[in-house]
Amino acid sequence: MGPEEKLISLGIELPDAPDPLGSYVPAVTTGNLVYLSGMLPLVDGKLARTGKFGTEIPVEDGPELARLAAINGLSVLRAHVGSLSRVRRCVRVCGYIASAPDFTSQPAVLNGASELIAEVFGEHGRHARAAVGVNVLPLNAPVEVEFIFEIDAG
Repeated sequence: MGPEEKLISLGIELPDAPDPLGSYVPAVTTGNLVYLSGMLPLVDGKLARTGKFGTEIPVEDGPELARLAAINGLSVLRAHVGSLSRVRRCVRVCGYIASAPDFTSQPAVLNGASELIAEVFGEHGRHARAAVGVNVLPLNAPVEVEFIFEIDAG
């Protein structure tokens, strides 16, 4: 089953790729690598939640927010390359987690994005990763996720 069919089987319909919120492009290809700009947990163009983990947001809500960011990332990727079937593998995921000073469960939050990518691409979705705690993110977002994918030459 290809990635587009896998999304359907998971009940996920990719939204339109979100517009950039600043002076940048959402994706850049160099060689066979596609770098995605940081993705936020947007739903219909609005943040699903705002705030920091460890104060306003419990860790249990984190994986779903990271998953939303990953869904937006897949939307941008598909818009950029034409079809998710061109993806050879997910190379790297880097998540920035808005965190209270004593919050240390950033990896648990980012698991939502990592697990979705693995579900969609199977073994080719397993990737290198960093989960970084930060003081604040744009628009008071709780999570921002960047991706690097390798694609087939097109």
